[in-house]
Amino acid sequence: MKIASFNINGIKARLSALTDWLDEAQPDVALLQEIKTVDEGFPHEPFEDRGYNVETHGQKSFNGVAILSKLPLEDVTRGLPGDDEDDHARWIEATVVGEKSSVRLCGLYLPNGNPAPGPKYDYKLAWMQRQKKRAAELLATEEPFLMAGDYNVIPQDEDAKRPKAWAEDALALPQSRAAFRELLAMGFTEAFRARVPGPGHYTFWDYQAGAWNRDDGIRIDHFLLSPQAADLFVGVGIDKDVRGREKPSDHVPIWVELDA
Repeated sequence: MKIASFNINGIKARLSALTDWLDEAQPDVALLQEIKTVDEGFPHEPFEDRGYNVETHGQKSFNGVAILSKLPLEDVTRGLPGDDEDDHARWIEATVVGEKSSVRLCGLYLPNGNPAPGPKYDYKLAWMQRQKKRAAELLATEEPFLMAGDYNVIPQDEDAKRPKAWAEDALALPQSRAAFRELLAMGFTEAFRARVPGPGHYTFWDYQAGAWNRDDGIRIDHFLLSPQAADLFVGVGIDKDVRGREKPSDHVPIWVELDA
């Protein structure tokens, strides 16, 4: 089972970029972030024509997450529990039914948090605490699950081409990194780093200042696997070349393969 995650940065603006990648990469499931549309405005047809079931949790002009799946989806839920006043569309869950195993998927778009300090950064850290609580609930089921998407966290200096340039940014502040490590300490496997060590691996390049041409990137899109999902873990990758194509997102797809 190939499960991908892609911050598409506007589903309508990047539709052809997304469908071209889907045709090439052929993921069984794709978790999308920043679809930037209400549910009714999501273009279902291009994906359904390709055999994907579509589930969305949208919001006008901002945020928004979705799941595309060629496999059956069950028990779809929307929104991260823990704050009834939070109206940001940043979390979607579903169980995907594979040939060998079912896997609970949590697709997420974690708050950016800038400017920090400030209310946006407070929201980011509070959101991560809610994520931790939800993760504990899912761990208690002892069923395979994963949390994947745009975490807006640079876990370590080696995950940035120029770490000093990000030192005061919400993505790399000590509290952000500590909250990410707290998640890992619950027993999760960070899929990419479990297989690929060292610097020079990025998932985001800014549109400004020729960042892509200089490979001035950061790694902020991550797969966290529960112990039961980690037992199924086969492979992982970053589809870096997608960033160099016409009208790209500023992120690229990441993916894992599970024996499910």
